Amino acid sequence: MFTGIVEETGEIVERERTADGLRLRVAAQFVDELERGQSVAVSGACLTVEEHDAEGFSLFLSEETVERTYLGDLEPGAAVNLERALPADGRFDGHFVQGHVDGVGEVVGVEQIEDDWVFGFSLPASMGRYVVEKGSITVDGISLTVADLREGSFTVAIIPETYDVTTLSEKTVGDLVHLEVDVIAKYVESLTEGYRG
Repeated sequence: MFTGIVEETGEIVERERTADGLRLRVAAQFVDELERGQSVAVSGACLTVEEHDAEGFSLFLSEETVERTYLGDLEPGAAVNLERALPADGRFDGHFVQGHVDGVGEVVGVEQIEDDWVFGFSLPASMGRYVVEKGSITVDGISLTVADLREGSFTVAIIPETYDVTTLSEKTVGDLVHLEVDVIAKYVESLTEGYRG
C-alpha cells in the first residue's frame, strides 16, 4: 500500500531485456534503506526490489507489466517518481494507492497560472465511471485531486512543491502517464453490483 506522496525522483540507469520481461536499474537516494523483496512504486507501478547497493536497485517487470505501463519504453536517463510502501505505523497522507496501474493516459494540456499549474490528462473510457470531480486519482504515482472532469479527460491543479519534486515538471503535451483510480470506487461498484439493473 502506498499514499501517492512521492519521496523522490530516481533515474533509470540500466535496462536489460530478458526472455520473459525487462529488468530496470534505478538510482535513488534512499537505496541504503532498502531491503530485498520490498515494494517500491515506480511512477505509480508497484515493483519488487531484487537487489540493491550503494548506487541503486534493480527491479524486474513481467511481460504483463511491460504491456500495461510505459516503463518498458524508458531509456537510461529517464526520471521516475519513487515511493516506498507505507509502514504500518507510518503517517498517512495522500490517499490509498495500490500501485496497480489501471490505464495509461496522455498529457493533453499544461498551463501555468501564477505559481501553480493546471494539467489536463486524457482518461480511458473504461476508467471514467470510477473518477469523480473533487475525488482522488493517482497520476504517475502522485496522489491528486480531480479539479474538473469531462468525458474522456480531467484536470488537476498542481502546487509548486508537487511540480518541483515530481516528474510533472518534465511532462509536456503528448507524454504518457500511469493512472490509478481510487480503489474505494471499485469496492463500491463490487458491493452494489447485485443491486443494479
